[in-house]
Amino acid sequence: MYRVAWRVGVPVTIVSNQHLRVPQHPLVTRVVVGDGFDAADDWIAERADAKAVVVTADILLADRCLKAGATVLAPTGRPFTAASIGGAIATRAIMADLRAGGDQIGGPAPFAKADRSRFLSALDAALVKLMRR
Repeated sequence: MYRVAWRVGVPVTIVSNQHLRVPQHPLVTRVVVGDGFDAADDWIAERADAKAVVVTADILLADRCLKAGATVLAPTGRPFTAASIGGAIATRAIMADLRAGGDQIGGPAPFAKADRSRFLSALDAALVKLMRR
């Protein structure tokens, strides 16, 4: 991810509620927010706009960022769009209901090389598209 952003020359902001190791680079900023519920999500959503690419697996954060005009990608490279987010939210709600009912359901598939490749390609395409605007 960092190499794609550096090649294109765009800043990267990593937001978390605890200290994470990130590369030391002029284009990389680390933001550590408080440990309040959804503090990192709130920070990201409040700053998302049409010039931002947000990378998240959190469907509700993706929805908030899409509504703010951001381009949103899952870590697997799957884009979240206005057309797809409703179905993703509905699936999330169904899975939460199943878990709450005691059903044993599996989690997401393990991250694979194909996911990394798809993500880097999608990120590159999203950044190039934003730079052309």
